[in-house]
Amino acid sequence: MSVDLETVKRVAKLARLAIDDERATRMQGELNAILGFVEQLNEVDVEGVEPITSVVEMDMKKRVDEVTDGDKAADIVANAPATDDNFFMVPKVIE
Repeated sequence: MSVDLETVKRVAKLARLAIDDERATRMQGELNAILGFVEQLNEVDVEGVEPITSVVEMDMKKRVDEVTDGDKAADIVANAPATDDNFFMVPKVIE
């Protein structure tokens, strides 16, 4: 796939980039090089290769999912200056 100058200008406009003709010509070469590299990657046979998220095999740290006692609403609002039925009360900001 090859990118022409008009496509470069259109992409630049969509990205809200102001570029002149000289910069667009340089970007055309850069975009074509990037797309050429991507085409090379498409030629690699990855059949049977497992996807990985890290180079080193790691196990995810997990904690035991335990039910706790909960019922801490009164403790949470204990130091609040004003509460109502275990809710924080704040002064009105918008009139």
